[in-house]
Amino acid sequence: MQRNNDHAGEPHSPAGDTAIPAAWRAEFDAAARRPLRQRMKYAFIHTHKPVLDDAPFRAFNTTAEYRRWCEENLPDWLGYGRVRVPTS
Repeated sequence: MQRNNDHAGEPHSPAGDTAIPAAWRAEFDAAARRPLRQRMKYAFIHTHKPVLDDAPFRAFNTTAEYRRWCEENLPDWLGYGRVRVPTS
């Protein structure tokens, strides 16, 4: 397969997409040069999840029990509640 070099040196982007901004590319390149250990350290951000993170584990006998517990105990913004679809 022959490579098209019409845009040599420019970041590849699929047809119809705009080019990657130079500042984003520079930031990516700088991050890619960091050691893997450092990249992994900063790759994941821990966010405390109220109630979920407050106990080492929980076990439920049925999925229905689990769902009921989620609805009664977890804040809506965590996304563990059931989706309510309007009937009208």
